[in-house]
Amino acid sequence: MKIGVLTGGGDCPGLNAVIRAVVKTAINDYDMSVTGFKDGFEGVILNNYINLDRDSVSGILSLGGTILGTSNQADPFNFPIKQADGYTYLDRSSELMTNFERLGLDALIVIGGDGTMAAAGGLGELGLNIIGVPKTIDNDLYGTDQTFGFDSAVVTATDAVDKIHTTAQSHHRVMIIEVMGRYAGWLGLASGVAGGADIILVPEIPYNLEVVCEKVKERNRQGKNFSIVVIGEGATAEGGDMVVSRMIDTSPDAVRLGGISNQLAAQIEGLTELETRVTILGHLVRGGSPTPFDRLLGTHFGCEAIHLAARKEFGRLVVLKNNKFDSIPLEETAGKTRKVPLDSPLLSAAKSLGISLGVSDEKLKQMAEEANTKAAANEPAAEEVGA
Repeated sequence: MKIGVLTGGGDCPGLNAVIRAVVKTAINDYDMSVTGFKDGFEGVILNNYINLDRDSVSGILSLGGTILGTSNQADPFNFPIKQADGYTYLDRSSELMTNFERLGLDALIVIGGDGTMAAAGGLGELGLNIIGVPKTIDNDLYGTDQTFGFDSAVVTATDAVDKIHTTAQSHHRVMIIEVMGRYAGWLGLASGVAGGADIILVPEIPYNLEVVCEKVKERNRQGKNFSIVVIGEGATAEGGDMVVSRMIDTSPDAVRLGGISNQLAAQIEGLTELETRVTILGHLVRGGSPTPFDRLLGTHFGCEAIHLAARKEFGRLVVLKNNKFDSIPLEETAGKTRKVPLDSPLLSAAKSLGISLGVSDEKLKQMAEEANTKAAANEPAAEEVGA
């Protein structure tokens, strides 16, 4: 068999571990050949590829990023073409299919998040033999208990929170750390709990500004003259909207979130008269060497993807479920986002530690009961609906 592989969407630690596992498993177990496409689906459309062998993947296990390059602006069904007055979008999926067949490939392994898997599912419907591998620092890909890249991002974000602690304590300030995550709060919640935050604000729980400020003032009354707030970029105040830093020209209807922390800082400072500062981690959490956990998870995912290809089980996504590696149909992930459930043990642990989640305990309990009622009625739960 001849196998193609690409990395799509945003980069994250662990991508090279998957590529390495794909190539080595394909050669060692099945005597397959592997073609690596550059910059995501763009590489297939534009015939930009390299042959991958053992030498190609030697020494890349610990490297961050991806040796193949990636793109989150190369949707084959909405491929951006720059014009004098902006961008137009073309369906170039037929070109992709033609190039794939011309190269004599038997299957394509795509490593990416929700956008990449949506495109992969569409290509599968056109007849492409495709297998997905779940990647994202946001941990929000529906169908798998964890994506690789998440653990590395949590380590980086937690390290930043640790460092912010010392300056917050020295200057007696409220310090707000904004992390990525888009519409899901996994990264903010995990790094906030691990970093000892006093307040954690996530997209799943619209926060009440008065509750947030009261937590800050309560700490001051107790003699604790600083507070640490970790907030996800997609968090919102009750009745408010997500803060959009800008629209993305090369992707129709796509937005870039960011800046909610600046808005919140001004409000806290105005209502509490306490000096408040902001640190937006941004792409810092995407970079660096993958943690051992992500190297292992990515390696397992890459091996499983090749095993699926060898068995000709196409149109599937490799997943980790209940601590076992399995696969599900790609269409099961379509249009869904894996959000933090309101009965999450980590949310419960945060409450037990005295961390404010930006709402009263009564309000959070009410929200959880409403979510459970919807689930009992077989309605889509909040964590199952794409933003």
